[in-house]
Amino acid sequence: MEALDRGGGAGREAVARAEALLRRIEALGSEEARAGMARYGIRTDDAFGVSVYELRRIARELGSDHELALALWATGNHEARLLAGMVDDPALVTAEQMDAWAAESGSWDVCDQVTSNLFDKTPLAWEKVDEWSAAGDEWVKRAAFATAAALAAQDKAAADEPFLRILELCRREAGDDRNYVKKAVNWALRNIGKRNLRLHAAAVATAEAILAEAETRAAADRRDPAARSGRWIARDALRELRRESTLERIRRRSP
Repeated sequence: MEALDRGGGAGREAVARAEALLRRIEALGSEEARAGMARYGIRTDDAFGVSVYELRRIARELGSDHELALALWATGNHEARLLAGMVDDPALVTAEQMDAWAAESGSWDVCDQVTSNLFDKTPLAWEKVDEWSAAGDEWVKRAAFATAAALAAQDKAAADEPFLRILELCRREAGDDRNYVKKAVNWALRNIGKRNLRLHAAAVATAEAILAEAETRAAADRRDPAARSGRWIARDALRELRRESTLERIRRRSP
C-alpha cells in the first residue's frame, strides 16, 4: 500500500503500529456490516465493515496519538480514517492537515466523524468553517457546516456571536443543492437554533429568510435547484425548531 508506506508524515514506528491496527480492524469486519453501510450511502470500496462503537473502544485503548493518526489516515482505509479522527491530538493538528482531510474524506460518515471528534476541538475550527463554507469541493463544504454543527452541539462555552455569523453563512449557501452540502447546512442551522432562546429566534429568522428567497426563485423558475434546496433546508429546520418539545428543551437550558 503506497499510502501506508508514505505514512502521511508519520514516523516509521507509527506506520508500523497503523499497519498492525489495520490487521486488527480487518479481523473485526464482516460482509454483513459492509452491506449495511452501503445501504446508508457509505462508501465500502475500502472498508472492512466495523462499527463506530467498536472503533471508539479501540480509540479509548490507544489514547491521544498525533503521529499514529497521520499514519492511520494515510492508509486510505475507511475504518482507519474514522479511528484517526478519534485518536488525533487537536492541539497538534495543522491547517494543512485539516484542508487535506476535509478534501479526502470521501464519505459522509468520515466527514461527520472527523469534524465532530477532532476538527471542532482545534484552535482553527471557527476559521475553517468560514473558509470552507465557500469551497467548490463538496466534501470540504460539507466539512464547514458539519464542523459548525459540532461546535453548536459541543462547545458549551462559545458565545452567541460566532454562531450568528455562521447563520449568515447558512443563508448564503442554502442554494447549494448538492445533497451532502444542503444536509450539512440544515444540520448546522438546526443545531445552532437549539443552543438557547436567542439563537433559536435567530435561526428561525434565518430559515424564514431562506424560505422567502427560495420562494422568490421558484416563482421565476419552478425547477431552479437553488429554490428546491432552500425550501428543503428551511422547511425541515422550521419543522424541528418550532416543535414544542424542542422549544421546551431550549427553555430548560436557557438562563
